[in-house]
Amino acid sequence: MSSHGQQKYQVRFDQGVAGAARVAPGAHVVVVVDVLDGHGTLSRDETVRAVAELTDVARDADLLLVTGADSAADVARHVVERQARRGDRALVAIVAAGAVEPDGFRPAVEDQLAAGTVVDALAAVGIDFSSPEAAAACAAAVALRRASSHLLTASASAAELVATDRGDVVDAARASSSDGGVAVVFRAGSVEESTLPA
Repeated sequence: MSSHGQQKYQVRFDQGVAGAARVAPGAHVVVVVDVLDGHGTLSRDETVRAVAELTDVARDADLLLVTGADSAADVARHVVERQARRGDRALVAIVAAGAVEPDGFRPAVEDQLAAGTVVDALAAVGIDFSSPEAAAACAAAVALRRASSHLLTASASAAELVATDRGDVVDAARASSSDGGVAVVFRAGSVEESTLPA
């Protein structure tokens, strides 16, 4: 067991595919948070598939893709339902996708804040045995909630997209964050897709 894996906690948090490899082992639900697609060298689909293919991700784990903070309540409902099916607590690994750049990994503030919102939504339904890393992401999301739209459009990821004539991606993400983000379920191993109920 890695000392960086946060395995003793029910709710864990890390960043990027490497972070997923640390916190996903043993998790029943793995949540990948990727708010803006198309920045860095990995697409959203490539990131999700890379996480799904990690050898330590359980074959029966649910893999959720979160593209906006407002889908956090959907994720919390899914985890509660997974716990009910198990008859025991479900372990949750939350991964802020970030970006792989030519010079290495770059954390993405929009992903960190949306991930923190997921931690907060889990706590609201009683799933609150969170690692310090998850608790810190949650605290940032709660403290900055009123500025989240501005932080999204002012982020380095948004600047990269605007500079490469893909500002429409930023506009769409901003619109979806006010209407409710999309949470998509993938089954690890088969990567079968289905939309979570609203």
